[in-house]
Amino acid sequence: MQIDKLFVIRELAGHREVEKITRAAGRAPIVIDHAEEAYRWVGKQPDPVASGKKTLLITENKGSFLKKCPGTSHYTCCDYQILHVASFCSMDCAYCILQVYFHPPLLQFFVNHGAMFAELEQRGTKLPSKRIGTGEFTDSLIWESYSDLTARLVEYFGRQDKLVLELKTKTTAVSRLRSLSHNRKTIVAWSLNTPRMISELERGTASLEARLRAAASCQAWGYPLAFHFDPIVIYPGWEDEYRLVVEKLFSRIDPDGIVWISMGTFRFIPALKSIIQNRFPTSKFIYGEFIPGLDGKLRYLRPLREEVYAGMSAWIRTHAPQVALYLCMEDDCIWENCLGIDLEIHGGLPAMLDRAAEKVCGLSG
Repeated sequence: MQIDKLFVIRELAGHREVEKITRAAGRAPIVIDHAEEAYRWVGKQPDPVASGKKTLLITENKGSFLKKCPGTSHYTCCDYQILHVASFCSMDCAYCILQVYFHPPLLQFFVNHGAMFAELEQRGTKLPSKRIGTGEFTDSLIWESYSDLTARLVEYFGRQDKLVLELKTKTTAVSRLRSLSHNRKTIVAWSLNTPRMISELERGTASLEARLRAAASCQAWGYPLAFHFDPIVIYPGWEDEYRLVVEKLFSRIDPDGIVWISMGTFRFIPALKSIIQNRFPTSKFIYGEFIPGLDGKLRYLRPLREEVYAGMSAWIRTHAPQVALYLCMEDDCIWENCLGIDLEIHGGLPAMLDRAAEKVCGLSG
């Protein structure tokens, strides 16, 4: 992660974490009184999104660290719980919702970790889900060169048996995980796509081969794994290329150590389209057969989505018939048509995934 501009809130200037991050970034911090000063600077740049990916604001999280995944209306959500330790991402994926989610977008890292751990103690076991992750508003592992927070979280979760931590990433920054006492309560998860889509749409991310090598290392160190095929993009030849990704995945990874695999086709809010057109002018993936969904997001036509899910699930089930396989933000009808799963019988998607964590990670019931 390259930091060109580093802002620090004045009251945090002497904080231990600030000093560590400043040394790692190799930048003298610009001390400011209010976060709005950093926001205004980024907002004035020719490409605020690109500038924000190299601009870091060190601050505090003044709200709750634990948040329910925003999900979307009218579609089945897994009740994932977000641990909001940082915001935005230094990698540059064309489809990323964070380009419009934060106004303006810039990297933020929260250093009031005492408050975060206190909230985990007070609220962790009272959450509606046993699954907590840091990779919703940022990539979980882009901060490894700047902070030891991930290591502290892994060992914190390793000392209990009620919750799991999921680290979602497109990086290979796993070396510091090797010697940690994780007790199988941390799931290391990768977003996967075809080499063509990684090259065209996921600037600055690790290659598919590199991600799978990192995943194999984590599995050798005893970590449970997860994988997310999201977004799946439909393009000429997608079937052969995604089938090959599935085959490569299971040539490297033992399916018995996988907690879950998710699938989701590309969908986007209308406001994202112009940003993609401006920032990725040669990309054609936003010109597919889309219609507005019940939540207002543009989605592939239902028959196309069903074709994708039926194919992907069949390829995955060939290698891993017992793995928990789920759809991200789809309705119950597509679940039944494509996966043959009646969620009501399973007690709902959150319960189904919690049971998968109990089985693979050794959570107590």
